[in-house]
Amino acid sequence: MTETATPVVEVDGLTKRFGDVVALDDVTLSVRSGAITGLLGRNGAGKTTLMQTITGQDFATSGTIRVFGEHPVENAKVLSRISFIKESQKYPDEFKPKHVFACAPWFYENWDADFAARLIDDFQLPVNRRIKKLSRGQLSAVGVIVGLAARAPLTFFDEPYLGLDAVARQIFYDRLLEDYGEHPRTIILSTHLIDEVANILEHVVVIDKGRIIMDESAESARESATTVVGPRGAVDAFVAGRKVLHREGVGGLASVTVERLDADERRDALASGLELAPVSLQQLIVRTTNSTANEFAESATTLNGARS
Repeated sequence: MTETATPVVEVDGLTKRFGDVVALDDVTLSVRSGAITGLLGRNGAGKTTLMQTITGQDFATSGTIRVFGEHPVENAKVLSRISFIKESQKYPDEFKPKHVFACAPWFYENWDADFAARLIDDFQLPVNRRIKKLSRGQLSAVGVIVGLAARAPLTFFDEPYLGLDAVARQIFYDRLLEDYGEHPRTIILSTHLIDEVANILEHVVVIDKGRIIMDESAESARESATTVVGPRGAVDAFVAGRKVLHREGVGGLASVTVERLDADERRDALASGLELAPVSLQQLIVRTTNSTANEFAESATTLNGARS
């Protein structure tokens, strides 16, 4: 079977515990080749733990992981094809950025020095300044440059661009898309700056409290919820029996976000004088995670009540 037909990453029943803390809870996930996947969720949701486990930096408590069809732990054949760039990337203090880029070809066989030089210019990075003297933004730029110029077949970005200002982050997104178009590879982008990356994602995975709560194409995700707006009574009647993700209102008006509506349901809403508004990817994820948290709390309350 070819690499294109086989998912680059296959995770089945993955659980990771740190003492009594369950960081990953029975995660099953497949990442297809040649796509930009967003790994999204609030801080502490399990994003970094999932990536560290997939890349063999942490051992799973239970479950199986396959990367390029093989176990990643201590597997040089697999790990040589992975680039994992983190926000807290560490380098020797006495290193300078030029030393990092000089070493990069030893680890990344697809390293493009010319592209790295272009990125250095784009980010106005002082390559002769010692790492420990760099600002947070400059240190972030070092990681971003390595991640892009390495062109690893499987590239993880774990929010390494948070130290960049808005202009520099836009440069990162532009160069990422541009180079990805010319040199396709599998990219997993972890972030909570969802609105900023929404337009470059092809697939969306949302993790909350160590569980996958969304795993679908970005297009499908954007269409998975709608906000219904109108007189409170009419809105309440229309959404009755539907899963409500978010509700707010002012006076006699209500705005309620519900899960996917089909064409007939949309026509019915419009015929009732209601307005339908799209939900941004960030709004969707915020409202979905809040809805999941409420369901979890209600389940816990029910379970505790049954025990008492």
